[in-house]
Amino acid sequence: MSRKTFLIIFSVVATLVGAAALAAPAVLLDSKGVVPAAATQVWVRELGVLILASAVVAFVVRAEPDSRALRAVLIGNALVQLGLFPIEILASSDGVLTKVSGVVPNSILHVALAAGFLHFARRVNVRRT
Repeated sequence: MSRKTFLIIFSVVATLVGAAALAAPAVLLDSKGVVPAAATQVWVRELGVLILASAVVAFVVRAEPDSRALRAVLIGNALVQLGLFPIEILASSDGVLTKVSGVVPNSILHVALAAGFLHFARRVNVRRT
């Protein structure tokens, strides 16, 4: 898979997830076994905006040539995925998230996306000047 294809796929997935979080936070919370409350819905909507912004950035840089800035975008996205990975697992083990079916797919996705972003970040060819 090319970097451009990876970034397009990420953009589509992130757009769908971000839009769902923004438009239907209660559904997203329920899928994880959380009783929706006003405060949790606000936070999920905020997360939706951030996910949508990430989708836009990835889509905009999808065809950019190798550069230090592109490498930074890819590494930053990898760090986001690595940072998100343990959060739901820990919340599930603490009993905060009660539906494993809402945690496992996200966890797998975070690992796969982090691996993809790191793979393409390593392949960015930037000459030292």
